[in-house]
Amino acid sequence: MQFNPVLAGMQRYPYLKLDEQKAEVAARGIRILDFGEGDPREPTDSRILQALVDALPGVSGYPRAVGLRALREAISGWYERRFSATFDPEREIIPTSGSKEVLFSLPQVLVDAHGQRNVVLVPEPAYPIYERGALFAGAQVVKMPLLEERGFLPDLSALDPALLDRVALCWVNYPNNPTAAVAPLSFYEQAAELARRHDFLLASDEAYGEIYFGDPPASASQVGDHRNLAVVTTLSKRSSMTGYRSGSVAADAQLINALRLYRPMVGATPQEFTQLAAAWAWADEDHVCRMREAYAAKRALFVDLFQRKGIRLAGGEATFYLWLAVPAGFTSESFAQHLLQVGVLVSPGPFFGPSGEGYVRLALVPTLDTCREAADLLDRAL
Repeated sequence: MQFNPVLAGMQRYPYLKLDEQKAEVAARGIRILDFGEGDPREPTDSRILQALVDALPGVSGYPRAVGLRALREAISGWYERRFSATFDPEREIIPTSGSKEVLFSLPQVLVDAHGQRNVVLVPEPAYPIYERGALFAGAQVVKMPLLEERGFLPDLSALDPALLDRVALCWVNYPNNPTAAVAPLSFYEQAAELARRHDFLLASDEAYGEIYFGDPPASASQVGDHRNLAVVTTLSKRSSMTGYRSGSVAADAQLINALRLYRPMVGATPQEFTQLAAAWAWADEDHVCRMREAYAAKRALFVDLFQRKGIRLAGGEATFYLWLAVPAGFTSESFAQHLLQVGVLVSPGPFFGPSGEGYVRLALVPTLDTCREAADLLDRAL
């Protein structure tokens, strides 16, 4: 049996390696506290659960790819309240099955693998789906390094204009996974102007936009001209709803029309009862504030610990990740192994790309009690 060569050529998903390392340490009787993978474990607000129950029908038909108007209006209203950004719920918003499926499938809508528009720009280090979705679409992937000396922002001015004329899609992700960096509005304005000039799509993955501990971060939606721009959001992190698979794309009508043509073929539309629960979540901010407070309490534990131990926090004040510079004498891998030996699992920076060397990522997803337990272990081990 023959498989797609793109699949055959891929390295193992990094977290499979983490699972193997966890099993090896656990076999020695060490309890593992998992701060490696970014799957939120804060409880979903009970009112969202009730909204889902109330929406369950006796008979559930196939959902339409366009999504329920109630959800599109709720998302549009949130953009207006949060960013003073206007998106027409009828023409410029489409619900999605979380954000991951968009990150993977958007290149298939945009890339002309055998034509001129066959390049996808992706950040590095980064969530691997940007690159993998592009490769499966037959694109040429060009990586944009995110370096600490530039605030973990790509150097857009270094991109060759001839290359930009071949770009179909450029991904940016702020607040950023894994570095926790945020981007100023001026960055989005520069990137959006570049996208219009060279006629490619600037796609902004803002999955972590509502998890912040300083000033609220900017959004690409605040750029006045939405041509050649798409903003991808999700309730997974904002509302601790990863299992609901509910996200959206907000963009100009031309892209939304293309997505309405494409999405029925892949059957990725969320169930309508999930969409109705999502509409409630987008309309409420109280549960999001409580979620931020929960992450802030966990974050404070580790920030204090690492400051006392002389381990530098390299990233910004957003997301539920801590991007830590490894101490002298360690590589990312060896430092992660050092922490694992006492039972605390983190992700080595190179899991997200070569520019991640010198860092590890700690995900603040376990409970506050588990975070306290991990902080005590690390306090004795570091």
